[in-house]
Amino acid sequence: MKRAHLLSALLLLTGACTQFPDLDPTLTPALEAAEYPTLVPLAPMLAAAQTPGVEPAQAAATIDARVAALRSRAARLRGSVLNGPERQRLEQGLS
Repeated sequence: MKRAHLLSALLLLTGACTQFPDLDPTLTPALEAAEYPTLVPLAPMLAAAQTPGVEPAQAAATIDARVAALRSRAARLRGSVLNGPERQRLEQGLS
């Protein structure tokens, strides 16, 4: 136990020997002259965050309708592009 305390103290002392970076040049004159931001009340923001944006039942109905429309479109696209006479003409041209 004593060894762990000695090791942690040694690590803390070693960290104290490092050079702290100079942060003063990061403040520009424009930044120093800038106004503080205006504070806004928190209650309206919390109320807006707690109100649901989308009703789950309405979203599910919209998604189901979209899925049905896409499935119907896919079924129409699976059909043949050529009608009977066009297909015969194509087959005659290939042989």
